[in-house]
Amino acid sequence: TWKWVVGPMFLYLCERLVRFWRSQQKVVITKVVIHPFKTIELQMMKKGFKMEVGQYIFVKCPAVSKLEWHPFTLTSAPEEDYFSIHVRIVGDWTEGLFNACGCDKQEFQEAWKLPKIAVDGPFGTASEDVFSYETVMLVGAGIGVTPFASVLKSVWYKYCHDATNLKLKKIYFYWLCRDTHAFEWFADLLQSLETQMQERNNAEFLSYNIYLTGWDESQATHFVMHHEEEKDVITGLKQKTLYGRPNWENEFKTIARQHPGSRIGVFLCGPEGLADTLNKESISNSEADPRGVHFIFNKENF
Repeated sequence: TWKWVVGPMFLYLCERLVRFWRSQQKVVITKVVIHPFKTIELQMMKKGFKMEVGQYIFVKCPAVSKLEWHPFTLTSAPEEDYFSIHVRIVGDWTEGLFNACGCDKQEFQEAWKLPKIAVDGPFGTASEDVFSYETVMLVGAGIGVTPFASVLKSVWYKYCHDATNLKLKKIYFYWLCRDTHAFEWFADLLQSLETQMQERNNAEFLSYNIYLTGWDESQATHFVMHHEEEKDVITGLKQKTLYGRPNWENEFKTIARQHPGSRIGVFLCGPEGLADTLNKESISNSEADPRGVHFIFNKENF
């Protein structure tokens, strides 16, 4: 038995030593941004830190707890000179971080007063493969929308830098949430991308649909009355907000018709139930002919 135990234990100890060494490296908080509905954005820098789109890190704040590590998805793009996370204040640890960063104070906070932060990572996810396809479907449910902030930012930087060499030609983005107010910072990102794409006369590059799943019929009816207005009254985007849940069978069939003979990457960050649905639709809408359309399903779950 000991021969089978010693090998894995040695590898585990090596992995723990590497993680301990990485967590001891100095991290500098360069900026703290307070977003609506008690969400803060921490922009940080760390020597030798390299990331890919959609990855995540573990964060420890000794001023709040000397032992607790919490995972957060990176919301910055690899092209940016910093890395960032968005933290929504929903518990004791996040509340402690909120106060430690001085977000509960009205006056300007000096940089040297910001707490020390330890970072372990980044760690990979399925979203890294998004640039391997010409057409992708990105599906974010609830807090699962955060990895796609990094993806969409990176796509925009690559598009601006060298659009001709960018393999990715079309993005279908689906955002499912109970209430957009919880992720208002993400609606701001979409609004910025929407404006910039229109200025470059390529508004068709990004096609997105926002579904509010937590609204009852009376609330939805009130906002449907404003459907003819130029911008959506909830998100401020040109694309109107939809209510309920998507008809995934229709969505897959429509995309399959528009991109015959393509390999389409389907990326989900959301609950297991939705993963099962998208996986079944990916299989049923893929053709047996190798030259036909194929949906390749990738997922990550919280």
